[in-house]
Amino acid sequence: MVATAAAAASAELPIGVAATNSVDDPAVRVDSKSPTIIAPEAIADDSSERTQKKSFFGFYTSKRFWITLVIGQFLALCITSTNTFTTLLFQAGTSFPAFQTFINYCLLNLCYTSFTIYKEGFKGWLRIIWKDGWKYFILAFFDVEGNYFVVLAYRYTTILSAELINFWAIVVVVILSFFLLRVRYHWSQIVGILVCCAGMGVLIGSDKLQGGDFHSGADVLKGDLFMLLGATFYGFSNVTEEFFVSKTPLYVVIGQLGFWGMCINGVQAAIFDRTSIANAVWDGKVAGYLVGYNLVLFIFYTVTPVLFRLSSAAFFNISLLTANFWGLIIGIRVFGYKVHYLYPVAFVLIMVGLIVYYIMDASGIGDDSVKPWLGENQEGGHEGIGTAKRRMRTRVGRGVGAGADP
Repeated sequence: MVATAAAAASAELPIGVAATNSVDDPAVRVDSKSPTIIAPEAIADDSSERTQKKSFFGFYTSKRFWITLVIGQFLALCITSTNTFTTLLFQAGTSFPAFQTFINYCLLNLCYTSFTIYKEGFKGWLRIIWKDGWKYFILAFFDVEGNYFVVLAYRYTTILSAELINFWAIVVVVILSFFLLRVRYHWSQIVGILVCCAGMGVLIGSDKLQGGDFHSGADVLKGDLFMLLGATFYGFSNVTEEFFVSKTPLYVVIGQLGFWGMCINGVQAAIFDRTSIANAVWDGKVAGYLVGYNLVLFIFYTVTPVLFRLSSAAFFNISLLTANFWGLIIGIRVFGYKVHYLYPVAFVLIMVGLIVYYIMDASGIGDDSVKPWLGENQEGGHEGIGTAKRRMRTRVGRGVGAGADP
């Protein structure tokens, strides 16, 4: 009778689930509402499915997601602040594109090169210069020229027009990451980027509908071309820096960027900005703008590499698209801009795009912080703040990487 009952129960089991030999087996659960026997494998599969659904939505409430999102918006506010200070300097009769950022590179060099020498020793720092100096020189060149042409663009165009063109850096980053770093984008990341760009399109359209003046600068075409060139250099700089910080401690990369940037920018300022410096208006207001600009930029350069580790250069650049919205909020108070009803719509679109970009991570298909050029287990990468390698070690219970360099 027991065997017959077991055989009958077996017929009710779904295909692929084996029946047990005894209904008294504690591993088998009998449903109280029906005589169907539910196998433990089916229970595990059902539990796994519920966990997967929970983890999908749980990712968007996770600490990692919100830290990444908040850092991105913090950097967008920083870039908006530097753009505002640049515009204020120009309105005060002061414009020296190279010298303006030279102070920032000096600060970066003073802080992070000193820390590098403290950690690695002076001979260790010289070895970095000898072995990898040429790589960091290229990174610094891209970054210096990006800053130079973006600041120069504000001589000829408006803050809003200049910020609208900055999205070109996204295109450059995606293309370079695909071909040089072997990054393969998930469909959700492509859709997220496109949604963010659609939000940018709404910004441009709303300005046109409002009758915004894109031609209030001295020479808008020249200014926009300078901004496109600067955005291109920024794209190269972002991809290069993401590669370096994934393999090297942050203080080494930022210190080298500051050192070589100071050298390149110093020479450039001496050649191109001598007349501008001599003719500039020097007063307390200009000094305040310069201090504010360089302090914000110093913070920006310190935090940006962490976001490169947590996410990617592509996410970094689409996060900066909201700088247009924050720029408008500041412009209302400082420059007398007016808000069109489509601006909040554009902001929401960009934020939705940022969320869509992370569907891949939420669904467990991939991890944006895992860099394909470092190997499957990130064995070629550095274990530091924000890296996937440190998170992997934490998951397997081998410690949290305490004592590892950032």
